[in-house]
Amino acid sequence: MQLYFYTGGEVASHTVDLFLRIHCLSVLSSLTAPMFKAVAAGHLLKLPFTTIFEYLQILQMIAISMRNLGPHAMFYLAAAVSDFYVPWKDMAEHKIQSASGPLDMRLVQAPKMLSVLRKEWAPMAFCISFKLETDSKILLEKADMALKKYKMHMVVANELVTRNEEVIVVTADKKIPVCRDKTQPGSDVENPLIELLVEKHSAHIKDADT
Repeated sequence: MQLYFYTGGEVASHTVDLFLRIHCLSVLSSLTAPMFKAVAAGHLLKLPFTTIFEYLQILQMIAISMRNLGPHAMFYLAAAVSDFYVPWKDMAEHKIQSASGPLDMRLVQAPKMLSVLRKEWAPMAFCISFKLETDSKILLEKADMALKKYKMHMVVANELVTRNEEVIVVTADKKIPVCRDKTQPGSDVENPLIELLVEKHSAHIKDADT
């Protein structure tokens, strides 16, 4: 579609694919609508944060407050907030001046708090973490390592290029592929994944009660 704009008495033409933009807005709306509905119904509490320091403090407060729920609590830790960060003591107090020349910044590895979550903050909770890789050859190996190192109940292993189509859920005794239903238009991998997690969490609660 060709649109014409009049600026200063002259005609400037710009080709804009309105249909594509409308389609993108429609898709975005369909994806965000359930989230807004959950927030409005009080089923989802969004807690904003800016820095990794704020995130870790919020995670600690939430985990400790949920400790009394025991095995009924679930932590669905879908992604690392940051693998690297600038320590507080190394942050500039004032605006960095460009006249100072080239800027060298040293990042340090972010602390891994999954072990603390499992051992101290909420030791009875059901914990799921994610492992994302671009190399399929190391994906399952690293997911296994994370499962054992951080004492997770499940690790969702997903490869970057296929993460919307298939994931593999790694547990202590098996690896469970989860795929979206390609026969259903608009389906995603999240629905069957959540169904599996609910099933495993229910079994975790039952085992804890016996």
